[in-house]
Amino acid sequence: MNNANELLKYGVKALISELTSAKIYRKLAEMYKESKVSNKLIKIAEMEERHASFWTEFLKRRGVDVSKVKVSCIKVNLLALLFRIIGLGLALRVLEASERDAVKLYSQLLSSKDISEEERKEILRILEDELVHEYEFMEEESRFKELLNHIRDAVLGMSDGLVEVLSVSAGLAGVYGNPFNVAIGGCIVGIAGALSMGIGAFTSVRAQKQVRMGVLGRVRAAAKYASHILATRLIEYIKRKGLSEKVAKDIANESLQNTELLSKMIAEEEYGLREEVLENPGKAGLYTGIFYIIGAIVPLIPYFIQLSITIALPLSFILAAVMLALTGFIIAVSANLNIKLKMIELVIAGLGSATITFLIGRLASLLLGIEVS
Repeated sequence: MNNANELLKYGVKALISELTSAKIYRKLAEMYKESKVSNKLIKIAEMEERHASFWTEFLKRRGVDVSKVKVSCIKVNLLALLFRIIGLGLALRVLEASERDAVKLYSQLLSSKDISEEERKEILRILEDELVHEYEFMEEESRFKELLNHIRDAVLGMSDGLVEVLSVSAGLAGVYGNPFNVAIGGCIVGIAGALSMGIGAFTSVRAQKQVRMGVLGRVRAAAKYASHILATRLIEYIKRKGLSEKVAKDIANESLQNTELLSKMIAEEEYGLREEVLENPGKAGLYTGIFYIIGAIVPLIPYFIQLSITIALPLSFILAAVMLALTGFIIAVSANLNIKLKMIELVIAGLGSATITFLIGRLASLLLGIEVS
């Protein structure tokens, strides 16, 4: 941070961030007041309000009129509505991403030479609070781990259904003059795709689970009957992480008292496997197939209601773009990716593919004289 103006800009950004977060936490606490997480959300909201008070005084000392710093009520209400729709599991993921952004912001502020030692200490305390928040979210998220895994199956299936059927229907629209024909053609592709994706997801996850369970079984057997060999290997893995040989041996000796613990540590260190992340193949296939169909239906709606091709085609693109953006948002949140970039990526890829397919359909119609009305 090079100058005082930049420091003020970051200070205002921090104040808005803390005020916004406090309001959102309070709204979430009200939404889920019957759940165990409600009290935790209220405590975090109170902490964010204390942080906001610090930034208010910080800016006042530098001559900033903080009465002009306003929180967007529209943004808060939209986020609250979104959190109600996506549920607590994904809401916590979004808030976790926000906490990481706050940590980054405060790290930049701490590098400034224009803050006093007292201010530096307080900013450091605020940063530590944000890190605690992030850990608390991770702890709460663990309760929703299975749900988040299935949400990924659902949105990936929906994304594939959207893109494939949008592309097919756009290509058919380039040939057919009758929207009903486009709808039927797209529907056939959607059903076939849903069966293919669902069965594919089931087979893939089942095979992956069988392989992993086989490896875990072998490691458990080795831990039971040849634990000293695994303990020696565990010492080497721990030392590679930078810990001393003494610490590594202490951990290995402790694990020898519990072969289940030893097998889990070896499975994770040597094979990167954790038993608790193994997904249910049946649910994976079901979620993927059902949401593929949901995604497939969206771009076909304008054709099913018998709008003319000139209206149905752009409306199909618009509906698909909205759903692709929502899908990108959920994928990004559940996988800890950049939300804006993922949304843009999916929209551009989906609409680009459909546009190319439509142009191919029109070209075939013009060159080969294919026109069905």
